[in-house]
Amino acid sequence: MQKEILIAGFGGQGILFAGQVLAYAAMDAGKVVTWIPSYGPEMRGGTANCTVVIADEEIGSPWVLHPMAVIAMNLPSFNKYEPLVQPRGALVVNQNMVDRPARRTDLTTVFIPGNEIAEEIGDRRLLNMVMLGSLLAVFPVLRLDEVKAALQAHLPEKHKRLLAQNVAALERGYAQAAGITVP
Repeated sequence: MQKEILIAGFGGQGILFAGQVLAYAAMDAGKVVTWIPSYGPEMRGGTANCTVVIADEEIGSPWVLHPMAVIAMNLPSFNKYEPLVQPRGALVVNQNMVDRPARRTDLTTVFIPGNEIAEEIGDRRLLNMVMLGSLLAVFPVLRLDEVKAALQAHLPEKHKRLLAQNVAALERGYAQAAGITVP
């Protein structure tokens, strides 16, 4: 098994951190992993993306041209990566930043009100965990509890106070994509 995931958006949306959490969760689960970040020189407000490849055996190349799953946090990322997702792949879209429907019908595409959910939880910076949770619901490359455990184990000490909010964001994103009602 080898699964390729791409997470894309603007710098400052937590793109790279979401990929790191996914990569750590896969490593902790005994998988072979690569994580490759890419960002423009502007960082905040510029483009950012990362690829995570998760496999059961050695990974031949970390470069991904046609990912199996994409999280698109904004319209430029949606426009760029929707055509590149493998047929029958998954596309998780932040509907608060995208003003058009999906063009492809051969994908599992879910539109998540990521910004709204993050703000309801109490911090717009939780968007990345909302979207990651949503991805896990439609593309179960790892279990939600594995990703929560990775957050607990690898969240930098200075951010440990935000653990409960990050876990809540993962759970709400998962529930939203799975169609589960959460109070």
